[in-house]
Amino acid sequence: MASDNIYDVLIIGSGPAGLACAIDAQKANLSCLVLEKGSLVNSIFHFPVNMIFFSTPELLEIGDVPLIIQTEKPTRADMLKYYRLVSEHHRLNIKLFERVESVTGTVGEFTVASTKGSYRARNVVVATGQYDNPNLMAVPGENLPKVSHYYTEAHSFYRKKVAVIGGKNSAVEAALELYKNGVDVTIIHRHDDFGKSVKYWILPDIKNRVKEGKIKALFNTVITDIREDTIIVRDAQGRESELENDFVFALIGYNPDTGFLTQMGVELQSRYTPVHNPNTLETNVPGIYIAGVITAGSEGSKVFIENSREHGTKIIGHILNGQNRKC
Repeated sequence: MASDNIYDVLIIGSGPAGLACAIDAQKANLSCLVLEKGSLVNSIFHFPVNMIFFSTPELLEIGDVPLIIQTEKPTRADMLKYYRLVSEHHRLNIKLFERVESVTGTVGEFTVASTKGSYRARNVVVATGQYDNPNLMAVPGENLPKVSHYYTEAHSFYRKKVAVIGGKNSAVEAALELYKNGVDVTIIHRHDDFGKSVKYWILPDIKNRVKEGKIKALFNTVITDIREDTIIVRDAQGRESELENDFVFALIGYNPDTGFLTQMGVELQSRYTPVHNPNTLETNVPGIYIAGVITAGSEGSKVFIENSREHGTKIIGHILNGQNRKC
């Protein structure tokens, strides 16, 4: 329980990094509250339904709770179940579907205002990720109902003409799953080949489907207009074409909520990376820390569960060794 109605640590976001940080705080006998705007591990919940994680189970474990599955690599469903189990095992103090609207004050005396109340905290950890802030194409028609920046599953697009924008993992995996479920897929990428980060076991699959003509690929091409039944694309030579189209998945990456960060006084470097000490993860605002994918700004693909689950150890260690809480 928080003493004097003030929490030692308040964590914004219940993703794996946020949960791991809460567990570390709890182990250190610090009072802790996690606020989450959606469901537990909200980003994972919104991942593609049939997603399989790249990592093996032991690299995804947090809080000394084993991840036991029947297959070599876990699915989205496995991970949702696992993080529920972790939260119950450690009896974490989590409030779901409560969006944080502002953080004011200074180290030792922050006020965190949410949609349901107000809380006092000596330290604040921002572990909000970036999945809720998709990069936009900024073209006419992007707000049409047929356009989405998130891919879920293929069935409802059977026999439809679907454009997938992007050339990295999320775009490639979506294009392959759509094709395998009877969808007429065209993948559109502004570069001359698929991204170097595409998983090595997926790359031959997508390249072979393109070579066979089963998935159409337009490289060095951008989309310039989205209409009710068509899209307009432009190639590197400036030539425009109009293609029949029913749906568009714009899977071109995500960025942290920079407005929320700057509102707290957190400064940003290039590529939307928050200014922070890599050894402690404290930002330029004393007492405000960052954890998880948000530490990498727009280069979130460099941060995974396995290399961010120790962020809590750094943060809580710095809090314990510093003057950021009253003993």
